Amino acid sequence: MAAAATLGYPQSPSPVAVTAVSSVTTPDQDQLLQRRLQQDSILIAGKTIYLNPFLYWRRFDANTDRWLREPGQLEEEQIQANRGRFYPELAWELLADEERQVKDGAVEMFLKSLELISTFNPELTAGQLLEVERKMAVTKKKAFERWVDRSLRRREQAEAKARRRFDRERMLRSWLEWASLDVTRQALLPAAALLVLAAGAGWWYGSQQSCRQVIVNPGLTLPSR
Repeated sequence: MAAAATLGYPQSPSPVAVTAVSSVTTPDQDQLLQRRLQQDSILIAGKTIYLNPFLYWRRFDANTDRWLREPGQLEEEQIQANRGRFYPELAWELLADEERQVKDGAVEMFLKSLELISTFNPELTAGQLLEVERKMAVTKKKAFERWVDRSLRRREQAEAKARRRFDRERMLRSWLEWASLDVTRQALLPAAALLVLAAGAGWWYGSQQSCRQVIVNPGLTLPSR
């Protein structure tokens, strides 16, 4: 990937910053933070390698960020060829379409993340990259699936909104084109004239009714005995 090749190395947090964060967190929060850091990184040859691709985002350019965040950037053949690499236990032909789409998106995230890691850490050997890949398959699989599921839902919502807007614009354009036709104007003119006459007649009849005197019959009284 040409965009990823221009990226720099991520900056590790300083000990002072880590101490400051730890001093203001509760023991439970600190334990949760440590567990997340352990899942998002691996120590190889004395160097911390980040497994979460979004931890490198400060060095991303716009193209790399879009390439990472949007599913469907890799070729379908490449994703299908690597299904068994990250999901050896799955029978893909038995999966529902929606689940298969999420799993394929997770495979794509694995491939993108490994490409970014190898770009940021070019000194890693093939064996070390395999070690990174094995830990990613254990710790990042569910996280990647959740990320892909949310991304696909946002895409569906955006596409549905765009379709509704397009349908409204097309309907409005069709009405305007229909109203601009000579045949339409010729047909609407008599109808508009009849509507004006009917409205005038209704107004005249209503004004006549309001001006007419209302005669109230006196009530009948029974003769007294």
